[in-house]
Amino acid sequence: MNTNMQGVEQETYETMLGPAQSSPFVRPTARMVAALGGVSAATACAKLHQMGITRTFIDGPVPLHREPDVRVAGGAVTLQFLPQREDVFSGGEQEDAERKTALWAVLESIRPGDVLVVSAQASHFTGCLGDMLVRYFKLRGGAGIVVDGRVRDAARVRALGVPIWCTGVTPHYASQTELFPSAFNVPVGVGGALVTPGDLIVADEDGAVVVPQRSAVALAEDSLLHQDREEFARRRLDEGGRLSDYYPLTGAGLKEYLASRDAG
Repeated sequence: MNTNMQGVEQETYETMLGPAQSSPFVRPTARMVAALGGVSAATACAKLHQMGITRTFIDGPVPLHREPDVRVAGGAVTLQFLPQREDVFSGGEQEDAERKTALWAVLESIRPGDVLVVSAQASHFTGCLGDMLVRYFKLRGGAGIVVDGRVRDAARVRALGVPIWCTGVTPHYASQTELFPSAFNVPVGVGGALVTPGDLIVADEDGAVVVPQRSAVALAEDSLLHQDREEFARRRLDEGGRLSDYYPLTGAGLKEYLASRDAG
């Protein structure tokens, strides 16, 4: 094989191995993030459903931290894992090879308040992130992580206090087995939901939900009103009220709520 052909093959290999990235995207405003700060995942999911956006729940990831107040709201940056192929990337290579991939690149792109969303095809064997990478994510101001797959170094990662939703833990590093980090800040499928860079993520003990930017402020306003009504209904039920009178809050129950709000 001549030298020119060898150069072409090497260039092609490096292009395939190097991280792919989408065109620049618009992060959500601080107002959007703040507006969703008090909205639960369940309320966001329900309200989006009423708006005709029905596939927003990221199925699979659950909180790695089991504290009852675990939650996050922020703009999504994305990382995509793809199946390994020996001529492109192999788990037999040194872990150092990951430095050339989207895994390192996406972490260098993190800004304060970002939520990293990782598409890992629900792999049971790929440890997408561990202690060092989550530590760096935190130091760059990242707000939380949602992984359609596993993480490693569980005890150290929990100690860092970064809210993480994942499908479990594994001792493997990111490219050790079947996947490799291929692209960042591209549209990804995560737990059956589409996440595009710049979408908002709301996550708590019920799981993680994707909120399109254009819907964020209107959804937040409606959701906070909905949650206020439910809090009123909850108080009335605790005081001995009938379920049919206060949930859902309609008719006489709604009039009572409106009167109490005006009086307050």
